[in-house]
Amino acid sequence: MIQVFNYIADIQSFLNAKRDSGYSVGLVPTMGALHEGHLSLIRRAKRENDIVVASVFVNPVQFNNPVDLEKYPRTPERDISLLESAGCDAVFMPSVEEMYPTQVTDHYDFGSIEHVMEGACRPGHFNGVAIVVRKLFEIVEPDRAYFGEKDFQQQAIIRKLVSDYNINLEIVPCDIVRENDGLAMSSRNMRLNAEERAIAPMIYKVLHETTANFETMSPAEMKAIVLKKYSEIKQFDVEYVEIADETTLQTVTDWKDSEHARIFVALQLGPVRLIDNLRIY
Repeated sequence: MIQVFNYIADIQSFLNAKRDSGYSVGLVPTMGALHEGHLSLIRRAKRENDIVVASVFVNPVQFNNPVDLEKYPRTPERDISLLESAGCDAVFMPSVEEMYPTQVTDHYDFGSIEHVMEGACRPGHFNGVAIVVRKLFEIVEPDRAYFGEKDFQQQAIIRKLVSDYNINLEIVPCDIVRENDGLAMSSRNMRLNAEERAIAPMIYKVLHETTANFETMSPAEMKAIVLKKYSEIKQFDVEYVEIADETTLQTVTDWKDSEHARIFVALQLGPVRLIDNLRIY
């Protein structure tokens, strides 16, 4: 039976007792509206830890668009049921007041990885992510924390947070989980109407088909081809397509300059902003 906690003191008391028994703890931070991608993180954490905690908290300080925050899907009862079915031991579902009893003024500087792609398009977003993730790490004190690679840049930010502040835990990256048609699983997908949902798999299809032949083109040529293919889909409003080094997240202009390159995309489809990425090599 999964245990549900709304207060920091209560979940800390529960976890302290487990740690006193020598149990390891895995954490899966989420904003709820759970899908198979989240559940795959829970199942992996369950394999690698004695106790698994999920957090379900729509974090207001990482939204730079108030409408996006308001419309972010919230399905708490369903989330609890799904977490229990995946083997999660405890879920932390705090209120905004519990997480932020006073005004939040923390400011982080993550250098160059912060100012490209998502950081450039969503000012303040990664500062908000760092605030909530650091707070969750301090509350739960996990041995390991699990993050999906759909939010690849976010994962890089969190790694730097852990490194910069000497937080004693392991960040475990987990592969993107996709629908059968290739669309990266996302809580935002449930806001797509039927027509938009039918078009959305083209995001991945274009990336997959284009990157398969990367050796025949330069990074700039690949980017131009992807942008052209997306421009032919009238429902897509592309924010960016970037080809970047996986470690530095800076633009790759020559394949030989990067050990591992990845292509990143963000676009608007109807009312929903979607992101995806794919390793090129």
